[in-house]
Amino acid sequence: MQNATTADAELILHLYELRTDECMRKARKYVAFEFSPRSFEDVQKLQSSFGSEDNAYYRQVLSYWEMAASFVTRGALNVELFSDSAGELFFLYAKFRPYIAQIRETNPLFMTNMEKVVSLSKENQDRVERMAANIAAARAAAAHK
Repeated sequence: MQNATTADAELILHLYELRTDECMRKARKYVAFEFSPRSFEDVQKLQSSFGSEDNAYYRQVLSYWEMAASFVTRGALNVELFSDSAGELFFLYAKFRPYIAQIRETNPLFMTNMEKVVSLSKENQDRVERMAANIAAARAAAAHK
């Protein structure tokens, strides 16, 4: 792998800055913590709720991470440096992974750049597996409350 450059670091900082926008923070909070799909139908319902704030948040967050991942997959950004600061991407990939195949039946490009970033290293794949296990454990704990 190629060493990260100052330009890579500057792009990472800009991506971070975009994540701090007030609307983006609300969107990220909703998608990461408030929306907890338990089935493909839950995701489908959100995807088809055009015009709703929740749908806008969902599209904003996933398109942001797809865009950021595309910088890596197209060679504009160092994968290791990006992966160091993209924990949310790995979390979201783990969260939506059970539904990707069904979503791609109607949206073949759903999370494709994110998936490519995950597949670029064993470390990235391991992060997704750990996050998937944590998500499953949190759901199980919530079910017993």
